[in-house]
Amino acid sequence: MKQTAEHRVRTYECDSYGHVNNAVYLNYLEYGRMEFLHKAGFKYKELIAGGYYLYVTHIDIHYKSSAFLDDTLYIETEPVKLRNVTGTFHQRIYKEDGSVCAEADVTWASVTHEGRPARIPNEFMVAGLIPEGEA
Repeated sequence: MKQTAEHRVRTYECDSYGHVNNAVYLNYLEYGRMEFLHKAGFKYKELIAGGYYLYVTHIDIHYKSSAFLDDTLYIETEPVKLRNVTGTFHQRIYKEDGSVCAEADVTWASVTHEGRPARIPNEFMVAGLIPEGEA
């Protein structure tokens, strides 16, 4: 399952050079992943209430081109790896003209409220988390 979220660049996301600050792209990636989980039917609040969390453990991001105030950005999110306790999303942020601003592979882990690695309970394993070809 691949999902795309839309976002318009705001004034406070830009730095003194007039383009989106590199650190802000991490927020865009988070927004894209949360939108992906909502669309996939993943019950994130219920997961937390059950004593589990999804922690980001690694982000490999490559910046390609700048985004500026009022640019419409698209944050594409797709699961590319799923293991017992971890998974990886590939994300791409691009503009209306198709130019890519950033690409990232974001690895996450499922943990208990004590921070110990744990499988995601079966009731939260929605089909959207499973990468294409692994179903």
